[in-house]
Amino acid sequence: MSQAEKSQAVRVRPSDPRGSRNPLWTLGLLRSELTTLLRRHRTYALLAVLAAVPLLIGIAVRIETGGGGEGGPDGGAGPAFLAQVTNNGFFLVFAALAATLPVFLPMAVGVVAGDAIAGEASSGTLRYLLVAPAGRTRLLLVKYASVLVFCLIATLVVAVSALAVGALLFPVGDVTTISGTRIGFGEGLVRAALTALVVAVSLAGFAAIGLFVSTLTGSGIGAMAATVGLLITVQILDSIPQLSGVHPYLFAHYWMSFADVLREPVYWDDLSKNFQLQGLYVAVFGSAAWARFTAKDIMA
Repeated sequence: MSQAEKSQAVRVRPSDPRGSRNPLWTLGLLRSELTTLLRRHRTYALLAVLAAVPLLIGIAVRIETGGGGEGGPDGGAGPAFLAQVTNNGFFLVFAALAATLPVFLPMAVGVVAGDAIAGEASSGTLRYLLVAPAGRTRLLLVKYASVLVFCLIATLVVAVSALAVGALLFPVGDVTTISGTRIGFGEGLVRAALTALVVAVSLAGFAAIGLFVSTLTGSGIGAMAATVGLLITVQILDSIPQLSGVHPYLFAHYWMSFADVLREPVYWDDLSKNFQLQGLYVAVFGSAAWARFTAKDIMA
């Protein structure tokens, strides 16, 4: 880009009078963003990988046990809920979420969040989005909303895939909770849906971090790599006993609290701490992303 073109770069501020205040405009912008996101081959690839994880777990357990075996709420070894899968395929939902939440789910979210702003800048479309007129604040909120929708979709893909595989490979029926009580299969489905929602909310803080990183660079690949690298770093820190004092402040520390949804009654202590922590990360890094994006010169 020549110096003359750079001098004519669009710098639309949130208060730009050209920005529409019609709520329908915001909904249309969000719909357009979601349509673009869900039509990308990368999105399909990420969701396909997530859907394959429950299938691989189910096949592995089926081969190992021959479809039979013993398991109880507190028995067996391996990832959480894996021991119960052979007795009730419904538990594959929780086992799959426990297996994907530490790395696979947040990594997929990190790719989408990291590319949200930086990807538009690197492809040269960010200027035109601001000219639309979208307004920087409105565009940032729409980008973050689309990432949150992806969090929910990705989590549901894992849950639905696990439920289908579990029902296909193992018997299903009434569910024994972690507390030892039994609930009907219908109520179990409600608990599974609630668990998926909890997992999606648990990723909100990390999504805000990814969006902030995305405002710092004009390289989509760089933003994605930095976001995923931060995820790995935090996971390592959370596994070091000597750093237990900082663990409660790490965004990933309470991710596994979703298991408390399967208690009778539901144990809300760690779940509440998780929600509060995610809200704090959303507020801090969402504000940082807004401050950075609204003050940034858009040259591409």
